[in-house]
Amino acid sequence: MNILNNPFLNKGTAFTTQEREKLGLTGALPAKVQTLQEQADQAYGQFKSKSNQLEQRQFLMTIFNTNRTLFYYLMGQHIVEFMPVVYDPVIAESIEQYSEIFTRPQEAAFISVDDQDHIEESLKNAADGRDIRLIVVTDAEGILGMGDWGVNGVDIAVGKLMVYTAAAGIDPAQVLPVSLDAGTNNEKLLNDPLYLGNRHERIYGEKYHTMVDKFVAAVEKLFPESLLHFEDFGRSNAAVILEKYQDKILTFNDDIQGTGIISLAGVLGAMNISKEKITDQIFLTFGAGTAGVGIANMLFDELVREGLSEEEAKKHFYLVDKQGLLFEDTEGLTPGQKDFVRQRSEFENADELTNLEAVVKAVHPTVMIGTSTQPGTFTESIVKEMAAHTKRPVIFPLSNPTRLAEAKAEDLLKWTDGRALVATGIPAGDIEYNGVTYNIGQANNALVYPGVGFGAIAAKAKVLNEKMLADAAHALGGIVDPDQPGAAVLPPVSKLQEFSETVAQVVAQSAIDQGLAQVTDAKKAVADMKWEPKY
Repeated sequence: MNILNNPFLNKGTAFTTQEREKLGLTGALPAKVQTLQEQADQAYGQFKSKSNQLEQRQFLMTIFNTNRTLFYYLMGQHIVEFMPVVYDPVIAESIEQYSEIFTRPQEAAFISVDDQDHIEESLKNAADGRDIRLIVVTDAEGILGMGDWGVNGVDIAVGKLMVYTAAAGIDPAQVLPVSLDAGTNNEKLLNDPLYLGNRHERIYGEKYHTMVDKFVAAVEKLFPESLLHFEDFGRSNAAVILEKYQDKILTFNDDIQGTGIISLAGVLGAMNISKEKITDQIFLTFGAGTAGVGIANMLFDELVREGLSEEEAKKHFYLVDKQGLLFEDTEGLTPGQKDFVRQRSEFENADELTNLEAVVKAVHPTVMIGTSTQPGTFTESIVKEMAAHTKRPVIFPLSNPTRLAEAKAEDLLKWTDGRALVATGIPAGDIEYNGVTYNIGQANNALVYPGVGFGAIAAKAKVLNEKMLADAAHALGGIVDPDQPGAAVLPPVSKLQEFSETVAQVVAQSAIDQGLAQVTDAKKAVADMKWEPKY
């Protein structure tokens, strides 16, 4: 019976008569032997019968918990429909209710800041002898736009790994979601009798970083060929951890680097459409946290690659956070923010630049990217002010889930007479405006991190560096059709599997070209590693 309870090996009703006899399953299943397609048809019918998306997600998780092959076969057939259900935005509801609806740990490892002597043992137990090649770890301090969700945030690691497999084809038996439970500052969780995590305020400082260091050391010992993907860490820790390890091990921070890649790819796609140069753009990032600074860094590096000096490139960036435009004397600056601060002497009205509208009027951005989680802040007056000074304003309201978006794509097109080049952080349908059908690109990291990570793993790369990430952005940005009226700046989710393979090959080739890979043929390495859902 163990095999029926092993989601990596279970076939359910698809076990043949011979297999049932061999495995001791005779009489343990109904007589009918189903094909994988018959199981998928049956499951999809049940999926459609659910009354809301959270129920649909819970149903899909039941399949995920019992039969990984069926889950990914089904998701492959309905990837556009399933992506928002298994990942963003529905995963936000799932995280909020994680402790209430908990049934299984989904083969995750739970590491506690209060029990650091058992970190290696915890990883070994959760892996259960599997050949782990990919780990997504979160401490859940900065989940989506939701903030601190403690141990509930492990759902984001599970969801990220689902997308890795569905999009790029990493073997689901070779992945491991990890929760680093450092406590939580979320009073709602601390007061919830059902909460499953450490019931104390979040730990910072030496004790926290000792846990991270012990965790990384254990990963390197147990899974030396794995990629370590950091996810949704708070702004005080995310960049510090990435900077400590990015040149030493194969690691990736999706919030810093993934958001940067997808934003650069979107801007490159927009430039293909507008026929403008990226070096002529003025960039305003609204929300200067982990993601906002990551975006600025990725775009800055691109300007330098295009021939600008570092000093000249920095002049193209304006970071706006809750204090307004960030200046050299702004209190509480993070190390990442300090790289992009402005001088008050540049402005006659520097003291008035305390809100987004004032900054837009002062600097006339041509590209405005929102990672603020402040809903509706890209107002009609701000967008019209921006559009008055540039022919094709590039506007990316990236905050998610839906309720936190800075603007709706439909409004951005209406306020700019269809001139805006828009990408959103959440799925947006086609929009009809003045006789043109506008496709709206989804600037979701899910479009890029599966191919990036898979390519690095397939190449057995030593590190994942800035050049590999830039090559991935160019590969993605080059897929759009710039001459189609209403063209999106990014390729559609419906082609996610196709372009994830393209990105993976580009990243693997970049690693080979830089002498950082342990393979010589990028296409073969990617093809050899790819897993397909079949019995």
